[in-house]
Amino acid sequence: MKKTILSMALLLTIGLLYAQKKTTTSATISFDATTAIDALPKAENKTVIASLDTKSGKLAFESTVKSFTFSNPKIQEHFNNKGWMNSDQYPIASFIGEISNLSVVKFNKDGVYNVIVNGELTLHGVTKKVETTAIFTISGKAINAAANFSIKLDDYDVKGGAILAGKVSKEPTILVSADF
Repeated sequence: MKKTILSMALLLTIGLLYAQKKTTTSATISFDATTAIDALPKAENKTVIASLDTKSGKLAFESTVKSFTFSNPKIQEHFNNKGWMNSDQYPIASFIGEISNLSVVKFNKDGVYNVIVNGELTLHGVTKKVETTAIFTISGKAINAAANFSIKLDDYDVKGGAILAGKVSKEPTILVSADF
């Protein structure tokens, strides 16, 4: 009987430890670099890997650059070429960070929580510090995380001809969403 109770307690403890880290392989990153000259530079990647540790607040996102899809195949080709993202040389974009005000999120209580996320975004082989706000929506055991922010392509050494010609925004908007 003692062994059974001990085994059940051990299994429960292990289950609780693993429940703190949530992962998904279907997070989404949307990229909007439209300008007054061109409304087509929009892309989406629905195969982003994301993880969230609800105890520490650590967050991570990773995406394959070639998985971004555009409505126009020619723009997608330009996006992946050397003059733009150079996805053969820099195949992965990633973010590693944490929720700096984690105490405001009650992962065991339904609600909408505004948080501040700090971390490092690596894009085109360049890593820069990023701070943004995010919204965490808790509903039952489901957690949705969403953030909307802009970056300066020049900071990441992305300087394609379309950017210089004004066809692609120098500061695209990025929307990240993950259901854990």
